[in-house]
Amino acid sequence: MTVRILHYADVENAYDTPERVGRLAGAIDALRDDPAATLVTGGGDDTAPGVLSLACEGAQAQEFFDAVEPDVEVFGNHDFDHGYDAARRAAREFPGAWLNANAHHDGERFAADHTTPTALLDVGDATVGFVGVTAESTPDINPVAADLAVGDAVDAVRDAEHDLRDAGADHVVVVSHRGEDEDIARETTVDAVLGGHEHDRMADSVEGTLVARPGSGGHTLLEVTLSDGDPTATHRETADYPVDEAVAAALRERMAETVTRVDGPVRRTERHLKAGESPVGNFVADALRSAGGADVALLVGGIRQDDPLDGDVTVADLHGLCPFDNEVLVTEVDGATLLDAFADLQLAAVHPGDDVPDWWFGHVSGASLVYDDRDYSVVGARVGGEPVHPEETYEVALSDYHVVTDHIVRAIDEDDVVRAASSLSDALVERAREHGVNTETEGRIRRPYLEEPAVQ
Repeated sequence: MTVRILHYADVENAYDTPERVGRLAGAIDALRDDPAATLVTGGGDDTAPGVLSLACEGAQAQEFFDAVEPDVEVFGNHDFDHGYDAARRAAREFPGAWLNANAHHDGERFAADHTTPTALLDVGDATVGFVGVTAESTPDINPVAADLAVGDAVDAVRDAEHDLRDAGADHVVVVSHRGEDEDIARETTVDAVLGGHEHDRMADSVEGTLVARPGSGGHTLLEVTLSDGDPTATHRETADYPVDEAVAAALRERMAETVTRVDGPVRRTERHLKAGESPVGNFVADALRSAGGADVALLVGGIRQDDPLDGDVTVADLHGLCPFDNEVLVTEVDGATLLDAFADLQLAAVHPGDDVPDWWFGHVSGASLVYDDRDYSVVGARVGGEPVHPEETYEVALSDYHVVTDHIVRAIDEDDVVRAASSLSDALVERAREHGVNTETEGRIRRPYLEEPAVQ
């Protein structure tokens, strides 16, 4: 009997485009014309990363999993992005078998209560044995999983194949999130290695074993056949299939999730972003400082002009404030350097020859400043209500953009970084959940010699 396997991997941020995940689900439904002879497998990184994943800690993937009911899934490096508890939850709620043969934590197989190293599945009159492995490099490339211990995948597969053959498997298939899997093919006698991690599509025979990947982002589904002859693989473009509207609608609903509510418009015109202290500038700066647990936060630019926030504020609204893949970094500097950084914000207001008003400058949190626009100097600076002392040490949170470039904040650079906190998009959602969105100004920045009128 011919066994068909439909394999996806690295769905990642496709959830941010609900129609695309709907088409992936639709393609699986259309190609699964004989469910009794078709299995569905996932090759990891199918819960993260992505904007919606940040907001839902990977739980948005459950809409897809529940609709498709895959038989097998494995951990990818990004499936640990939101911590071990979120990874355990994904495995626990998965409708099929979540495989983990080589990832360990605290001396035991990770999520042992919710995963299994192998699975034997009957398909018609054939029995297929599966073993799932994760990239050995996961602790090195994902700081959240730094203390995960990932054993050699080839050794794990070799041991599992022996047990699966003894248990009656007609075919043995490895589901892998490692990228380069040719070593498994060369050093074992499994029928196929269906992979992920590397985002290029491939389908090759390596010493008689099929090694194949579908590509990333839900654009392609891999159709594999196992029979008495050599395994075959075909890449199916999901754009050619109908949208599963239930899946797409569920993801759209998650994107519209209300995080908080504001009474009265929080405006984000150019003047509210660049003409002095404003509620929206304070909110984003507060999110930076809160995420980093820092004494002060600095922000220049990055907030997008758009319609005001008013009424219900959704995850999508918050991510749309700063729609960039920025990270919150915490730096440690002395007071003299911090004063120079405050001056950098003021000097950023000067654009000789550019068609930019001189009132452009940044936002702060945890600090209060007084600028003298006659000579572009800082004449007053306090942190936590106390004057900045040149020899004191301060923790300053910034977007990674302002740390790795000297476009605006020249006084602080990568050598000053002491830790990475979170993504900025995640920080905005968490701040709004816990404290709402700022609707008033507080006199954080005063410019008594500036002729431009205050923001209304």
